[in-house]
Amino acid sequence: MSEELLEIDITHSLHTASGILPMEVAISFPIGSILAVTGPSGSGKTTLLRQIAGLTKPDTGYIGFKESEWLNTESRVNIPVQNRSIGFVFQDYALFPHLTVEENLLFALPKGGDTGIIHELLFAVGLKELANRKPFQLSGGQQQRVALARALVRKPDVLLLDEPLSALDASMRENLQELLLKFHQKFGFTMIIVTHDLSEIFRLADHVAILKEGKLDSFGTPADVYIKEQHNNKDLVLHGEVLSRTSLHEAVRIHALINYKMHIFDLSEQEAEHLHPGRHFTVSYLPDHRTIRPISN
Repeated sequence: MSEELLEIDITHSLHTASGILPMEVAISFPIGSILAVTGPSGSGKTTLLRQIAGLTKPDTGYIGFKESEWLNTESRVNIPVQNRSIGFVFQDYALFPHLTVEENLLFALPKGGDTGIIHELLFAVGLKELANRKPFQLSGGQQQRVALARALVRKPDVLLLDEPLSALDASMRENLQELLLKFHQKFGFTMIIVTHDLSEIFRLADHVAILKEGKLDSFGTPADVYIKEQHNNKDLVLHGEVLSRTSLHEAVRIHALINYKMHIFDLSEQEAEHLHPGRHFTVSYLPDHRTIRPISN
């Protein structure tokens, strides 16, 4: 057990549509960092989050955070979920439909807690003016922001997110990714996010774990896992959009939006032949003009 790590070493019988799979996951990473968990459906991603939270007990194993043991099946330690300092954001938001936005956050506030955190979070997620509305009166993006704020009310040590942004459009995803990074910097919690979005992994995560059929297939930084491992390079393709095109002396300067960030390429006339404002293209990570492939209209 380390004071600086979140350590997980579990085995479990994973029930899937194709039968029971033996689940075996052993990883550790620094507290205060962001881990992305990805992999095919049924590989154990949500089960892993539930085990960390204490909602599902593994068959055998160990989960430790800082100097605390949350789970040790050998010594029969199993700290209940309410004592693990966990915040959990589900894919379906799991808001109380009969409570207002403010009441949903108040429900999560520990007894005797400072209500000032409620107003601080409502302001931070841009919902202060909607505090008295109920979930059915909010858009999907607004409901997701309520769910995130509610998970942060207790100022948890670990924030778990189960594909929280998958149902949102690209613009809303970007906004909430920025919000997650803002809160992560402000509160310093450890974050574990289940996602299938490659750009989200590169934008948010310090580490990424790929699960396949209940086993840990790859673990490391996003660059280590997706760039240095040659067998995965074919999957590392981002989409871009040309914003502007400027003719230079014997070259063309392209301003493009890739993964929500501006990139500038100086290309030859031949390379930029099909790249006009509004045109979409694919590019390998890291962006390199030699890998640009225009998308046919």
